[in-house]
Amino acid sequence: MIPAQQASRVALVTGGRRGIGRAIAVSLADHGFDVVITDLECDEAARQTLAEIESKGCRAAFVKGNVADIEDHERLISDVLSAFGPLSCLVNNAGVQTAYRGDMLDVPVESFDRLISVNLRGAYFLTQEIAKTMMEQPSGDPARPQRSIIFISSGNAVIATPAQADYCISKAGIAMMASLYALRLAEHGIAVHEIRPGIIRTDMTADVFEKYDQWVKAGGMPLARWGEPEDVGRTAGALAAGLLPYSTGHAFHVDGGIHIRRT
Repeated sequence: MIPAQQASRVALVTGGRRGIGRAIAVSLADHGFDVVITDLECDEAARQTLAEIESKGCRAAFVKGNVADIEDHERLISDVLSAFGPLSCLVNNAGVQTAYRGDMLDVPVESFDRLISVNLRGAYFLTQEIAKTMMEQPSGDPARPQRSIIFISSGNAVIATPAQADYCISKAGIAMMASLYALRLAEHGIAVHEIRPGIIRTDMTADVFEKYDQWVKAGGMPLARWGEPEDVGRTAGALAAGLLPYSTGHAFHVDGGIHIRRT
């Protein structure tokens, strides 16, 4: 049963049609959020995500959009707000992987620009505008934030992988972005969190499954299993629900312990 006082909370998940985005959207519904997902197309995957949200007793809506298209942000945000009203939570999940895996001295300009445009630039300016709409609403007690902005970055925000140099740079930028927004928005009762997934079993990692599978099973990380989208989803849901009310600007590692320095 969804508590009545939570029924009006609304979340936006970018890149929410499948994978980690879907898991986040469904977890938010578990915590009583009505959820808007935005993505490049409303295909069967997106419709499945919407159905899973609604199966939790919450409202679901799809808004077509490309976070990299900053000129379209005004329309995107207007459509999102028209769906269910003011947002309580934004999850910046939309992202792309590098188009080039190899020597960082040979990274193509096109690959670098694409990563920065989607992963960093688009997320920054979408957050900028949505934060302003949140600030227009009553904040309640700033010491116990009821609203949140969550950035999905990566373990590569701090783990250097030269064969994915442009990807690592984009994710490191997200880490700093989350810290800066946390400082700027705290007085308005808006908590800002960063989640750093590790090796998660999704379509984005399908091309490197064979490369990592034996390493994972052999204990390459302390918790010797692949991460699942639901691991990230549950973390985002708990943060959005305010279950850690005295936390902002923190990076939550969802990576089976890969980030732990070992000797």
